[in-house]
Amino acid sequence: MVFASDNWSGASEKILAAFAEAAACGGPAYGEDALTNAAQARFNEVFEREVAVFFVASGTAANALALSAYARPGGIIFAHKQAHIAADEAGAVEFFSAGNRVAALPAIAGKISPDGVADALGRSSERDVHHGRPIAVSLTQTTEYGAAYSVDEVSALSDVAKSRGLAVHMDGARFANAVVGLGVAPADLTWRAGVDVLSFGGTKNGCFAAEAVVFFDPAAARDFAFARQRAGQGFSKNWFIAAQFDAYLQDDHWLGLARHANRMAGRLAESIALSGSARLALRPDGNEVFAVVCKRDDARLRALGTVYHPWPTDGFAGLVEIGADECVIRLVTSFQTTAEDVDRFAALL
Repeated sequence: MVFASDNWSGASEKILAAFAEAAACGGPAYGEDALTNAAQARFNEVFEREVAVFFVASGTAANALALSAYARPGGIIFAHKQAHIAADEAGAVEFFSAGNRVAALPAIAGKISPDGVADALGRSSERDVHHGRPIAVSLTQTTEYGAAYSVDEVSALSDVAKSRGLAVHMDGARFANAVVGLGVAPADLTWRAGVDVLSFGGTKNGCFAAEAVVFFDPAAARDFAFARQRAGQGFSKNWFIAAQFDAYLQDDHWLGLARHANRMAGRLAESIALSGSARLALRPDGNEVFAVVCKRDDARLRALGTVYHPWPTDGFAGLVEIGADECVIRLVTSFQTTAEDVDRFAALL
């Protein structure tokens, strides 16, 4: 039973079929093909406005390049300390933005707060050359602790950021799971709430090596094509990624995949809550489930072949008590997780 990550999942049959069809067709290179134009139109429909879309191969590239579009000398980006841009992407943001740094903020369940951003901004001044210049706030949707920012929460954070002229970036590696979990329109969760640029994930939810950077003001993407090319993310056979996104977004396939993953996460959470031997750290908003288990059961579950990851406990402070003989584990479901997988884990637990 594998609950390590939705990165461990394969690709959906619909997307595989679209990829195979694209392989048979070919087309003009570097994004001048019909499939790229079709995928662009799909993104416009999803977000209910004209957007500028650029395909890249990884979430790391999407995040780093998206934020580099707003870089300034001495730039500071505010994010949760466990955000991927701060903890998991090998300093890619610093590299692609010529040294702009990520300033970590405290959070509960991975959610930074308007007050936390305001406090950080209060310690920075445009006229103080010693502390650097704030340029952006980055939110992860859903967070590294499985929580989703509501529309109101995104709006409140955006208001604080915009009061100082900062851009708002959303790391949407699991954006589909948040949209489904919250039951809101993608436009409401992004640009209508003040988001400027979105790293739109596909790889965790049925695509393979397909991510996108979405600018909600195309003018802000004026130099982005050059930055992407310099980063080695300009694809000569761009239609292979475009074909995936065209199929992914068609008929809300992306939401259907995420809906299944979220439903399996709900089933998993319910089994944990009823187990009598473990408890939820918090209710899942998407497809990540965090459970508090005793260390003895953790060892037993691993020995029985269950694959998952341990997780830092500090993000759950104030949400759940964790004893000295206990730990937190993260279990992630995907579009390929079955009810049988969940029920087998529940039986072992």
